[in-house]
Amino acid sequence: MPEVLDRRLNAYREDLAEERLRGIVEAKRFVEGTPAAVAVPVTPLRPRPEADCGTDTELLYGETLRILDVAGGWAWVKSDLDGYVGYVPQDLLKPAHSAATHIVSVPRTFVYRGADLRFPQVHALSMGSRVEVVGETETRGTRYFLLEGGLAIVADHCIQAGNPLTDDYVAVASRFIETPYLWGGRSGFGIDCSGLVQLAMQMTGRNAPRDSDMQARDLGRVIEREGLTRGDLVFWKGHVAIMEDEKTLIHANGHTMTVAREGLEDAIRRIGWLYAQPTGYRRP
Repeated sequence: MPEVLDRRLNAYREDLAEERLRGIVEAKRFVEGTPAAVAVPVTPLRPRPEADCGTDTELLYGETLRILDVAGGWAWVKSDLDGYVGYVPQDLLKPAHSAATHIVSVPRTFVYRGADLRFPQVHALSMGSRVEVVGETETRGTRYFLLEGGLAIVADHCIQAGNPLTDDYVAVASRFIETPYLWGGRSGFGIDCSGLVQLAMQMTGRNAPRDSDMQARDLGRVIEREGLTRGDLVFWKGHVAIMEDEKTLIHANGHTMTVAREGLEDAIRRIGWLYAQPTGYRRP
């Protein structure tokens, strides 16, 4: 069974179109799947049902998905956010019984055992995590949203689901400066280059593909290097960076192992010896 699922996964990545996906397996349950949501702060989505294999991407708390198959404690799932397919441990998922009401809007925040910053923390959540608010209260001047089970989160660290944080995705990306670089990461605890683009755009209400090659193909329109401005994207083979202004870019990179600012010309020279020149420029 795993070998068969791997072949389906490879075919899916070659063509993200839904009709292609339907052609891989005709079973209705594969096309529709079983709705579920992520029950932990962040979990890797892996290409194989093995804990020691690499990470393709990550799923955040409360994000919804479809369970396509289950075997050996692993669920083969499709993300509702971007259609990514892979494996996660089945016990890290929960039924998607209701829709999230709010989204975490700061790079990282805590969930407490009650509405008080002095209470123990249950876990930390990343920007983009989805929570269901069931009430609201105030303690010593700080507003808290109440979650199920008596848990609480700082209200000012959340926005209502469906409302963009801002219309400036570059400003969102800049809030992740010095966040550790993590291959396959897309959270405030660790993030990669295309994950930074996707999450920052997501918080402005814009959809973006997960991988840099997809972004280089599908985001916005092709432009020339001359006239680059804030918000434009610079692509290398396997890498993407965001222009903060005409001369400076922001990117999660393996050189500093962080999200960092770097001069465009400096980046082109530094990256050039290993990955050659940029492969293209786009204005999303």
